[in-house]
Amino acid sequence: MSERIFRKILVANRGEIAVRVIRACREMGIVSVAVFSEADRAARHVRLADEAWPIGPPRAADSYLRIDRVIDAARASGADAVHPGYGFLAENAGFARACEEAGLVFIGPRSQTIALVGEKTSARRLAVAAGLPVVPGTLEPLVDDAAIRREAERIGFPLMLKAAAGGGGKGLRLVASAAELVSAAGRARSEARSAFGDDRVYVEKALVRPRHVEIQVMADHHGNVVHLFERECSIQRRHQKVVEETPSPLLTPDLRARMGMLAVALVRKSGYVNAGTLEFLMDESREPYFLEMNTRLQVEHPVTELVTGVDLVKLQIGIAQGEPLPFAQADLVQRGHAIECRVYAEDPDAGFLPCPGRILALRVPGGPGIRDDSGVEEGDEVPSYYDPLVSKLVAWGEDRASAIARMRRAVREYKVLGIKTTLPFFERVLRHPDFLAGRIDTSFVERLGREKQAEEERPWAVAAAAAAIGALARRRAARTTPGAGPAPSAWRREGRREAMGGRG
Repeated sequence: MSERIFRKILVANRGEIAVRVIRACREMGIVSVAVFSEADRAARHVRLADEAWPIGPPRAADSYLRIDRVIDAARASGADAVHPGYGFLAENAGFARACEEAGLVFIGPRSQTIALVGEKTSARRLAVAAGLPVVPGTLEPLVDDAAIRREAERIGFPLMLKAAAGGGGKGLRLVASAAELVSAAGRARSEARSAFGDDRVYVEKALVRPRHVEIQVMADHHGNVVHLFERECSIQRRHQKVVEETPSPLLTPDLRARMGMLAVALVRKSGYVNAGTLEFLMDESREPYFLEMNTRLQVEHPVTELVTGVDLVKLQIGIAQGEPLPFAQADLVQRGHAIECRVYAEDPDAGFLPCPGRILALRVPGGPGIRDDSGVEEGDEVPSYYDPLVSKLVAWGEDRASAIARMRRAVREYKVLGIKTTLPFFERVLRHPDFLAGRIDTSFVERLGREKQAEEERPWAVAAAAAAIGALARRRAARTTPGAGPAPSAWRREGRREAMGGRG
């Protein structure tokens, strides 16, 4: 591929990732073009971009997911390339193909590669061919309930139902028994259809309390492939990550090298180009199983940037322009430790229920080692139509302990008025002994919720016990007081009155 220089890039996304890409474009001297729905007319990414084009009503299905409208905006603006960010159309092979057919460079893998590895079951087949261990399950998508039931009986419970065409926790259900299968399959297929326009699912054996570890990869058009180490992503709610870190407290140097080699092998096998991430589940014996490949930039990419010193967005753009990777695997090292907390407009005390609304006041933390990637400012509205991510708060330290200390300080400094956020939840996570010791898995948030509920119920139990102990102590004291016998009961007093011929 011959090198070319982009003059103008359209960012086919919104929120903090759109802001992140627009900033990279500005630093590279590239004109940025934003797109926006009616709900985002005054959004931060619109205000920061050099140009902004409307693409439809608030609902994502009528705007950010409309391939034709995004392509029309790119053509009308004179953009050379399109950066999809993550979510929405980022892993849509049809969108990448539409960009290619319109003469636009899609900043990501080729459309045929997205179709190959972005579809989860074909990625599993490819992983098997490349020698990667995979979680037992189906290698073909399932299109009806009869097929789902047949494969579920073959694999056994508990199992996972997963959308074949997507990720990010959408169209995913844990099924503990056959009695739950029909309703779970219906919900998974409906959610997958809504999120990705494809209701096919596949079945996978559920591992008990697994760790979720992913490997970041980069590949150019000249055959160069590297991995940029791992990210620990086990702390999740509703199968979506909320805290990520690197290095993983689980991995040894040998295991890190092995997983990196497995990731590079799959990238080479598929002919993959640009940024991607291979996700692995790890069982209690630390054996990694390939889960899926995300054919885009990850939400949690900042922790990798802070530890490696590599700007992944600029690197994506450079690769799309035909440039070779500026480093080899041996040049990459991990320096220090980084942790990311995803600050959502959600109420953690109500099952992480979304809490959209206007941000009345906002104080963002700063200081050494702190980074906040945000798509909002004070006075902005967090709309109800999209993912309620407010910002990604990231802390870097020389080691894990110092990174945790900085993050705890930053979370306490972070103030948001007008909406509820997940900040109180992070305060609990960051002081929990299991997190501090690195003893985490994908059920950590559930355990934390049960512990909190037990703590809230405990005062009533303590009060009841104290009252009972107090009553017993008074009774004993009355019995041992000199000259005092046991106090007569109301029944006994009433009996005396009867004997005396009156009722008092």
